Amino acid sequence: MDVTFQFDWQAAIASIPYLLKGIPWTLLISFGGLAIGFIIGIVFGLLRINPIRLLRWPAIAYIEIFRGTPVLVQVLFIFYGLPQIIGGPINALTAGIAAIALNAGAYISEIVRGGVQSIEKGQREAGLSLGLSRTQAFRYIIWPQALRRMIPALGNQGIVSIKDTSLFSVIGVGELVRQGQVYIATTFTALEVYFMVALMYLAITLSLSFALRLLERRGLVGQ
Repeated sequence: MDVTFQFDWQAAIASIPYLLKGIPWTLLISFGGLAIGFIIGIVFGLLRINPIRLLRWPAIAYIEIFRGTPVLVQVLFIFYGLPQIIGGPINALTAGIAAIALNAGAYISEIVRGGVQSIEKGQREAGLSLGLSRTQAFRYIIWPQALRRMIPALGNQGIVSIKDTSLFSVIGVGELVRQGQVYIATTFTALEVYFMVALMYLAITLSLSFALRLLERRGLVGQ
């Protein structure tokens, strides 16, 4: 039996207004989580290279745990498991932001570590010879250069985190995929809707990639 199928462009276009409702949630979860994750990454990245073992080993444990487990498992634990420990429910949006923050923070910690360690030791010594304290040498000499080198990797992590939000439909967050699932349940146009969902994710990530390339061309990132 011959089966023919035609892509319904009208159905795909008709889904756009509904899917657009999920973009603010996708951006809120991803960029909110990344902002918190960046702070976590700085703290644990610097602890990761601290010579004091009592500070270094907890940082290593955090990084390895959250880099070694899937973000889907992490958000399920936060949303379903953690409430049993704290004795109260956790909002789905809060769980999503927390999962992105903790997961991205682990990866950003390694980005921070690599960025700081990429700066030649002679620059710190030069700062100290000029009368700067270790803290001042780090703040005014090491960190600005390290941050500049970290930006491409931080941008890549941002793209990964944006795509990770697609997993959070399992806890009912109204992001792009969840909006698509609800729409499909009433229209039965899975192919067309998921095609548009993919295009919207692609538009978001390409915009971020373009912004990073623009920074690189202007010499604001890298070496």
